[in-house]
Amino acid sequence: MIISWRLNIQEHRAIRETQEFENCSQKKEYVIEELVSDEPPVNASRADKDKFKKHMDDTLNISGLMLSTMTSELQKQNKDMGAYEIIQNIKETYDGQARQERCETSKALFQCKMSEGSPLGAHVIKMMGYI
Repeated sequence: MIISWRLNIQEHRAIRETQEFENCSQKKEYVIEELVSDEPPVNASRADKDKFKKHMDDTLNISGLMLSTMTSELQKQNKDMGAYEIIQNIKETYDGQARQERCETSKALFQCKMSEGSPLGAHVIKMMGYI
């Protein structure tokens, strides 16, 4: 009884932490869409300085999260970049490869013809294998 109670508390904490993380990361999504602007001048308003600091802090948090989910090779390639730069680098690196794979998949699907008398299920499974 005590063990199940403790497990329920642990599950509840894990769910709450996941929800908090999702809420937090959604609020910081802008850092992968916007490049960090230059540091405001010394005589800039307090609001501009705070906005810049928040963007830098959010960028560091999201960049660290992104790097922690990557392979060690990708981590080495992207370690000195912010979140926006990491996304741009990944797009440049893998966009052409993804386009080529989509083209090959489409070609295979268009060329896939069902043999007369063969079962439909086998044909569907074959086509699903391309996707």
